[in-house]
Amino acid sequence: MSTDQIAPERARPRPSAAPRAGLLPRLAGRAPAPAPGTVLHSVSGATAVMLGLVAIGAALHEPVLIPPLAASAAIVHSVPGLPLAQPRSVIGGHLLCAAVGYAGLAAFGSSPWVAAVAAGLALAVMTLARTPHSPACATAVVIVLRTPDPRTFVPLLAGAAALIVLAGCALSRARRTGTRYPQYWW
Repeated sequence: MSTDQIAPERARPRPSAAPRAGLLPRLAGRAPAPAPGTVLHSVSGATAVMLGLVAIGAALHEPVLIPPLAASAAIVHSVPGLPLAQPRSVIGGHLLCAAVGYAGLAAFGSSPWVAAVAAGLALAVMTLARTPHSPACATAVVIVLRTPDPRTFVPLLAGAAALIVLAGCALSRARRTGTRYPQYWW
């Protein structure tokens, strides 16, 4: 047989008759599995904070729980070690993005186009201020599209962001193991 001849295909192994692994383990991929206690702790903490925001909003007759704050609570309680979960980023990010949202609203009015530009500018401002917090970009969008009164919205936003941070601190101290929150304040 000469070297210029095509080699025959290698024998491929036949599928085994063994049952395939479950779908969930295959979907999880190589991501590390969190400890069951960690999941319960994170979910209960984030849910408690969001219910607290709803209760405050109901008492004040103002919606305090807005989607960006729900995302912030999820980040603080599920990945407390990330830079975007730190108090400087959570509180500062939301306040900076609120300022960008109100500036866009004042300059160009309420429209989806202005909201999109405000979100991009908000990201730039947070990056320059070293306060990365991706859910805060949505705060600028909410402001442009919903046009809330800044006299009530900004104090509620600041208080809600502070509540998320304080709840993260308290729940971190209540747990003996796991990542301590915050890693740094400023």
